[in-house]
Amino acid sequence: MVSAESTARVIWDGNDMGRALKRIAHQVLESNRGPEGLVLLGIQTRGVPLAARLGALIAESEGVEVPVGELDITMYRDDLRSQPTRAVGRTRIPVALDDKTVVLVDDVLCSGRTIAAAMDALSDLGRPRVVRLAVLIDRGHRELPIQADHVGKDLPTSSTEHVRVALTEIDGEDLITLGHQKGA
Repeated sequence: MVSAESTARVIWDGNDMGRALKRIAHQVLESNRGPEGLVLLGIQTRGVPLAARLGALIAESEGVEVPVGELDITMYRDDLRSQPTRAVGRTRIPVALDDKTVVLVDDVLCSGRTIAAAMDALSDLGRPRVVRLAVLIDRGHRELPIQADHVGKDLPTSSTEHVRVALTEIDGEDLITLGHQKGA
């Protein structure tokens, strides 16, 4: 039996990912007209290191550190009743969000349900002036009217395909692959 991982096709390596993150960092700065009032919030799990990387790229470019935090959306998900119980992760908000430009950061945008949950979580944490979305991969298949403001790569996929984002901080390497879901 061949595993899904062995049939996966490499979409991006670490160099490709680095270039995309630099581009996203510049887009975020351009749309905000600089780093003032900017807060990056990584959505647990892989959005957290991506937000940290974007923060480092912005600091390198602008000479100013922007606040970077973590957002766990587990208790805001609309599938809690149908999914196995998930461990609640950490939420760390580095500054008050009122009147700030908050950029939610995640690895893959698909149905939009994760982002909807993140928006619900944000409403309990403050009232940002603007909320934007930055994702590494947008694979389509929207179930809700959610659109990313900053996208590393649009990657149209079939419903039987799976996008896997591996990050050095979590997985020991930077790699994005596309394969078929198990059982598909």
